[in-house]
This record gives sequence, structure tokens and C-alpha cells, in this order.
Amino acid sequence: MKYFQPEIETASREYLHALQSARLIKMVYNCYNNVPFYKKKFDEMGLLPQDIKSIDDITKLPFTVKQDLRDNYPYGLFAVGRDKLKRIHASSGTTGKQTVVGYTEGDIDRWSQGAARALVAAGGKKDDYVHISYGYGLFTGGLGLHYGTEKLGATAIPVSSGNTKRQVQILQDFQSDIICCTPSYAMFIGETLKEMNIDPKTLPLRAGIFGAEAWSENMRKEIEKVLDIKAYDIYGLSEIAGPGVAYECEEQTGMHICEDYFYPEIVDPDTLEPVPDGTYGELVFTCIGKEALPLIRYRTRDITALTREKCSCGRTLVKMLKPRGRSDDMLIIRGVNVFPAQVEHVILSLGMEPNYQIIVDRVNNLDIMKVCIEMSDELFSDSVRHIEETEAKIKGAMQTTLGVSAVVKLVEPHSLPRSEGKAVRVIDNRKI
Repeated sequence: MKYFQPEIETASREYLHALQSARLIKMVYNCYNNVPFYKKKFDEMGLLPQDIKSIDDITKLPFTVKQDLRDNYPYGLFAVGRDKLKRIHASSGTTGKQTVVGYTEGDIDRWSQGAARALVAAGGKKDDYVHISYGYGLFTGGLGLHYGTEKLGATAIPVSSGNTKRQVQILQDFQSDIICCTPSYAMFIGETLKEMNIDPKTLPLRAGIFGAEAWSENMRKEIEKVLDIKAYDIYGLSEIAGPGVAYECEEQTGMHICEDYFYPEIVDPDTLEPVPDGTYGELVFTCIGKEALPLIRYRTRDITALTREKCSCGRTLVKMLKPRGRSDDMLIIRGVNVFPAQVEHVILSLGMEPNYQIIVDRVNNLDIMKVCIEMSDELFSDSVRHIEETEAKIKGAMQTTLGVSAVVKLVEPHSLPRSEGKAVRVIDNRKI
């Protein structure tokens, strides 16, 4: 099986344009008639639903931001009554109120299609066993891949996260073919295999689908090495849909977007004007295929670029490149923009362990960035002088890549906290 839905995944651009236009027009009427928030926005702009005649008119529409969901908490942006909802999800709510997302039966089916497309693009087949170590519950990860697995016709193993040695035993005993989790947890599973003296080549695992946090190409190489698999990226966010909004194919040069349901734009995060293909900017989605929460031009804060270059896999869906970071988790250190993904790239390119933490403080009105990196067992047993030389080497590479100096501290193996979900990479202690 090369495609899950070839009629969409390999459709002509002309067909996709017509489909997107029809769905956008329907969505705009739905929002105007059923979501007071959008009716008010349209009226303030002097915009009528009939002004939107095709997908090319999308720039006439207003933007939506995460704060709008919080301001209308919990159900204020829903376009259907509560009797039509089949499921509620919510973000982790690390800052402010949770963002609440509702799904109709049709929404869940379409989301499941996206996740099934991702599984097939990673080589998934109907007779596969899929080990799902994303968290289940209000977080969209676990159930998203679970329903995608069942939509494909494969077998879901709903392990969720935690109890990593038990996860390893299940991988062995249940003969899992594909694993789905965060990239940092995949590395933790790889570490656990090593501790248990288990050769990853003895596992039937051949592929992994990893998302929910930013990860670099170097991290991909590390995961592929410690688990002896091919590692694929997947994209989703709770406000749009969970995993399956976009996914990597065998080419692994970007993620194909399910643009029949989620129309993408890239805008300059400062001016909010569209930028050309291939130019990095903020990713914006319009949910042209959703009934319950049809968000218009939702600003994701993810920094990426789009490419419509022909893909050797045969898919015609536009691709988004691996996000460079987020406009809202970007650190500004002494006036310099720093993304955690850049720090990770430096660390892994120098052969260090992929366990690190960035700590930012302000001392005497000066920003200080400290990067703590775990040593390997071999480096830890080396001489103090060699450790200090390694710290200096990393510090120099950080300065060159980031354009700002950082304090680099190598710490003992296994001394930084591990996460079964999203890794906590940044601690910002500044009062700003």
C-alpha cells in the first residue's frame, strides 16, 4: 500500500483548488451563521460571506489566535450544538486557560484519515501492530494515532506513556512494527534498551512516527541508531487537529499537509503579509474540513516554509518543512533570536548526548544563557581536562551558530530529568 487515499494524496492541483474553494465558501457561511465571534469580526470589517468566492480570497479573512479560544472558553467558538459533539480535547494549559477543542463524528473521521495517511506514508500496512506511547486523555496524541491505526485496519496497542521497561517488554512480546511517541521519549526508550542489554536489531520495529515537540535532523539520526528504525516526523496541534495534519513520506524532506482539510499559509509574523513559497514565516491554518471548530486563519506560531516542488513519492499535497521553532518559544538573548532547535543542532552535531536543558537568567540586567548537557558514560570517565576542552568546543560552536555566547556545563549521565511526554528543554527565570 503506497497511499491511503490516492484520489486526494495524488490529486491534481486544479482539483485541490476547486475542492478547497468549495469547502472554504461553505465554512465561511458556517462561521458567520453559527459563531457569534466570527460574525462580529466580519461585521466590523464590512465583510460578507458572499465576498468569498474561492480559496484565493482567503487573505480577506481575519486571523484567529490562541487567546481567542481562551477568551471564548470553553465552547464559545464552536459552530455546532453540544448535542452534535462526539468528543472534547484540550491543550495542556501550561499558560492561562486550556484551549478546548470539540469534534463531531465527521471531524473524528477526517482526523483519523490524516493519521492513517501518515502511517501509510511511513510504510504502515493493515497487518501491522502499532505501539502507541503518546499520552491518552485530553491530549490529542494517543487517540489521534489510535484512531488512525484502526482507520488503516492495523492493530493498535494503546500503551500510553510511562513505565519504560514495561514498554520495552511489550515491544518485544507483542512484536510491534511501528512505534508512535515524542522524539525525546523515543530516545529514552533507546537508552532503556541499552541499560537492559537488549539489541534493538532483535526487535521487529522498523519505523517510528514522532511529533508533539521540535526535533532536529541530528536527533532523527540518533533515534534511528538507538532503535534501529526509520524515524518519521508528524505534525499536529490540538486547536486544528492532533497528529495527522501533516506527515513525512519516504523522501523525508518535509511533511505533506492534508490540505483538503487544513489550508496552509505562511505569513510574516510581524506584518502578517503572505510570503513566497520557500520563505520561512509563521504557519497559518484555515480548517476548511471541520464542522465543530472551524477556525479561520489560525496563527500556529510555528516557524516553517512551504514547498510545492514535485515529490518523488508521487504525492501532490504541499509540503511544510520541519519547523525551525515557534515565534512564541523563541528566546531573545541580549537582542538575538535563539530557538531551542538551534541549540539542539549544535549539541548533536558535535556527537553529544541528546539530553540537555537551557536555563536563562538575568544578572545585573544582562541575559545569561546556560546550557546543561549530559555526558556519555565514556566522556564522564575521561579526564577533567578533556571535559573542559569539550565544554570550550561546544561553547565556541554555540557562539558561531547562535551569534550569542552561552555558558556550557557538562553534567553527569542521567542527571537531567526525563520526560514521558514533551521534554522540558527551556527554563526561563527572567522576570520579563
